[in-house]
Amino acid sequence: MDLATLIGIIIGIVCILATIIMGGSLLTFWSIAGVFVVLGGGIASTLISYRVGEIGKMIKVAVKAFTGKELRPQDTIKLLVDLSLKARREGLLSLEADQEEIDDNFLKQSLQLVVDGVEPEVIVESMDLEIENMKMRHSRGSGIFKTMGTLFPAWGMIGTLIGLINLLQSLDDPSAVGPAMALALITTFYGSLLANFICNPIANKLAIKSKEEIQEKRMIIEGILSIQSGENPRILEHKLKTFLSPIQKEDYDKDPEEEAEDDKDNQAKDAVAE
Repeated sequence: MDLATLIGIIIGIVCILATIIMGGSLLTFWSIAGVFVVLGGGIASTLISYRVGEIGKMIKVAVKAFTGKELRPQDTIKLLVDLSLKARREGLLSLEADQEEIDDNFLKQSLQLVVDGVEPEVIVESMDLEIENMKMRHSRGSGIFKTMGTLFPAWGMIGTLIGLINLLQSLDDPSAVGPAMALALITTFYGSLLANFICNPIANKLAIKSKEEIQEKRMIIEGILSIQSGENPRILEHKLKTFLSPIQKEDYDKDPEEEAEDDKDNQAKDAVAE
């Protein structure tokens, strides 16, 4: 899990629990009926909205997005520059031997098209289709959480209406007014909490990660086409660096020894987060 997500979850839980404890008891905010109507109802509506197989795949995408390694386009640029240098020295066919060492399937596929002598227009068309299909898969993954972010508050309102109806029916019995009113309020709390603390942030993070991945793949296409055309590696490097943020550019230009030390620090942070 990435550090920002872990910190956000911890801070959110601490803030909620501290606020509840300072004002009363945790048991006050526990309602089995509220959990049934909000959580159960939201899940039921989600199952109606999507196929079971789709939901399973989307959850896997979400887990992978939160537990996977952070994208480092600066490393991809360095790899593309190295491939460009080799292609200039030994020819495009020499790049076929490097494919086994490349982990990125998208880069590997596009490189194979170059080695096979496919026209640049065909490469762009093929890789664009790959990106569009990936974008569609990602949008479905974030879409399920957006849907749940909409459904949970709605079911919270349904629980509120149920509580108010029970409240009105029990006005002649003062002992039943409190539980009915509690249900009316607690379900709204549950619905808002599930939507704004879990579903919407996850949907937002998935959307951001999807944009980052698409951006990197666009960069790879640009680099592959430059390699195929025999462009000067320095020009290729300068062109691809325009895809980087200022911080990523600074990291790219770092001295190798400083970068090795930073990698050790990052690995230590990741180990603590896990």
